[in-house]
Amino acid sequence: MSDAAETLPSWDLTDLYPSPTSAEIEADFALAEQLARVFEGAYQGKLAGLSGGELAAAISEYERIEETFGRLGSYSGLLFSGDSTSATIGQFYQTVSERITLISTHLIFFTLELNRMDDAVLTAKQSDPSLARYAPWLRDLRVFRPHQLSDEVEKLLHDKEVTGRSAWSRLFDETMASMRIPLNGEELTVSATLNKLSDPDRSVRESAGKAVGQAFGERIKLFSLITNTLAKDKEIIDNWRHYERPGSYRNRSNMVEDAVVDALVTAVRGSYSRLSHRYYAMKANWLGLPKLQHWDRNAPLLNDVDRVIPWGEARERVLSAYGAFSPDLAAVGKRFFDNQWIDAGPTPGKSGGAFAHPTVPSAHPYLLLNYHGRTRDVMTLAHELGHGVHQVLAGGQGYLMSGTPLTLAETASVFGEMLTFRALLDAATPAQRRVMLASKVEDMLNTVVRQIAFYQFETRLHDERRSGEMVPERLGEIWLDVQTESLGPAFEFTPEYSVFWSYVPHFVHSPFYVYAYAFGDCLVNALYSVFQNGHPGFQAKYLDMLRAGGTKRHKELLAPFGLDASDPAFWTKGLDVISGFIDELEQAG
Repeated sequence: MSDAAETLPSWDLTDLYPSPTSAEIEADFALAEQLARVFEGAYQGKLAGLSGGELAAAISEYERIEETFGRLGSYSGLLFSGDSTSATIGQFYQTVSERITLISTHLIFFTLELNRMDDAVLTAKQSDPSLARYAPWLRDLRVFRPHQLSDEVEKLLHDKEVTGRSAWSRLFDETMASMRIPLNGEELTVSATLNKLSDPDRSVRESAGKAVGQAFGERIKLFSLITNTLAKDKEIIDNWRHYERPGSYRNRSNMVEDAVVDALVTAVRGSYSRLSHRYYAMKANWLGLPKLQHWDRNAPLLNDVDRVIPWGEARERVLSAYGAFSPDLAAVGKRFFDNQWIDAGPTPGKSGGAFAHPTVPSAHPYLLLNYHGRTRDVMTLAHELGHGVHQVLAGGQGYLMSGTPLTLAETASVFGEMLTFRALLDAATPAQRRVMLASKVEDMLNTVVRQIAFYQFETRLHDERRSGEMVPERLGEIWLDVQTESLGPAFEFTPEYSVFWSYVPHFVHSPFYVYAYAFGDCLVNALYSVFQNGHPGFQAKYLDMLRAGGTKRHKELLAPFGLDASDPAFWTKGLDVISGFIDELEQAG
């Protein structure tokens, strides 16, 4: 891996700003503050009296200011993700956040006042074509209209964000980044230690599993405090805003009905026995174990020699798979490698996992990976590149409408994974095919079953937190309960596994985000089956779907493919793909 590590790319953030001390940063802050103050003076209390064209001009100016904030926040956030142990970077990140919060106070009135506007008045203004362009943004903004508070309360919540949720999130990030876990004479980061849970040597996996449990167990009071505080904070805000249940805000943000999410969760939980329970029983048999421990969940198969895959080979595998589907898609993806838009090396202080950050349409996205050279890392590259390509294509919609709801944000990423997997599978020998199928099933179970179990954990946590603070032991009980239900009787869990909930960043940063992975995976499975069946013009329709960004809802985007996520059969179609792979593995023996 040392040779591969030498060639791993790092990103060049100068496309955003030259440095944290650059004059351009101060100039943007000064301009943003000036524009925000002028904007407030020009428009506050006057929106209802504007013509359609004048309101469109106001939204355009609002978008311009917000994009400046987006550029500043993206730059500081990416720096912090690259090294959150640096006190200087941490200070810069916090300072940028506080200054954006302070200046944007002048803009709070705008969306609040828009939402107070009568439907008939706003509809009449949209007869002007310049305002009609922003119809999707206005539509999505008004989803939150019933939950809007007074201007004074909204301003208070806005101002306190930097000392509230954001501060607790930062504490979590900095704690995670600074942790070093002793393992076999080394001091490893959390990411590097978790990576050992996929090691071929079971003793290494066991040592890593116990080391993670011990490290987080020693800090479990802190992680429990963070979790309890954020859950209570959410409860307070949800009650003020009159959301029906803890997950309702997220569903509104995703532009999906509570009932659709419930249908997804019910379908996945109802399929545990034919998916995860069945697969892990086979895996225990393959590994010759009477029971699996938690450190065996991601164990490679006995005949799976997961060689180190150099970065250059990973690049070619992913781009060739994209290119076989659509040369246009691959051309966009290639730009990430030709330019320094990817940071791939595992380094101390760097955020764990992987992500694609869209930054702003006037720049370009960046990808963060922790590339260890495994096949799963190649799939992660394919996944994050899909996000990046989606973000580039959607950038034409502008800052306010380029972002997609989380339920659709995973579409291009999971589809990119599937393209890469299918290309590799077609070229595999029978022995390789079995290993690849098993690996893909595990990834899909992690994406669908595991994420729905996470969603169940969050749901139970937030529901129970309303009755009072939860002790770490109770959080562990809920975690073990949902893991036992989802993974099935092939597993027995040792005590240290009860703290493994505490390293999942989504619980802290994006409550109830996790079901979006399952939503996206099942959606892509259904979408890919349409592609395989030779749907006419699929590639062109697919690229149009990505270019739409956040301008269309899931029903509109899926309609050209003959799919409807509100139909219960839709979810069954997606889950059947996973079950079919498991059928094939059973038949292979």
